[in-house]
Amino acid sequence: MSYYLAKLCSWFCCLLPARFCDWLGSGLGKLTWVLVPERRKTMAVENIQRCLQADGPEARRIARASWVRFGPMLLEVLRFPVIRKQMGAYVEIQGREYLDEAMAAGRGGILATSHSGNWELMGGALASIGCPLVGVAMKQKEAAMDRFINDYRRMVGIHVTYKTGVREMFQMLKEGWFIGLLMDQDTSIHDGMILQFFGQETNCVTGPAALARFKDAPILPVYITRLPDGHHRLMLQPPIYVERTRDKQADISRTTQRLMDNLEQHVRAYPEDWFWLHDRWKSIRHRYDD
Repeated sequence: MSYYLAKLCSWFCCLLPARFCDWLGSGLGKLTWVLVPERRKTMAVENIQRCLQADGPEARRIARASWVRFGPMLLEVLRFPVIRKQMGAYVEIQGREYLDEAMAAGRGGILATSHSGNWELMGGALASIGCPLVGVAMKQKEAAMDRFINDYRRMVGIHVTYKTGVREMFQMLKEGWFIGLLMDQDTSIHDGMILQFFGQETNCVTGPAALARFKDAPILPVYITRLPDGHHRLMLQPPIYVERTRDKQADISRTTQRLMDNLEQHVRAYPEDWFWLHDRWKSIRHRYDD
């Protein structure tokens, strides 16, 4: 039932002007901000103060903006049936030459990104210019919503696999596909690697570096940000390669640290875009609890 309700909402949003949907989405984000648990807000504010050296009012403003942006983002996803027909009118792309060069090389690659801006729209924009993109998804608890979001990802040209599909990722990388990986969330302390992020110990995912090292494939950092007029700018950066030595773990560590430094620079430039309400340092706090 919820699948068809989501489809109905999508149909309705597709009838509305884009600017009105932006306004409606912002209102939805502001309305739901009051429902966010206070402990989560406090955690986000404290992280912003520590990472960006922001004062209290500025940190609260950034935390709120980080949440509110999900309203317009949600409505943009619901409007994918319209947006996919004119993706170029919604998203401008900088650094496309880096992707073109990587595709021409035929070795596939890793697109390393974060929960910043509308990463769902970013995937559709990359697919629209011919990038053979694999989106690595986390399976949703509700089957209907999992089906809906993956249907809409496929609608804009993304091949979807789950995080558990590691063998499929390696195979598709061999075939020249580009694997889109979100690299900014905290995993189990046993699955990540402790590196530096904003000058503090942080548990970091190693998937981008490990996959790239497997086939000597490029890692392209890529981000997206919303512009004041409601359009988006997608920013592809120069490729990063994993140095291959006899010490595999050291190779992965060095490259992952470069990616974390790159992400930190982006978050500093666009602090409202990043999802500060994720408990990024949870496993570090509890690493001795096991």
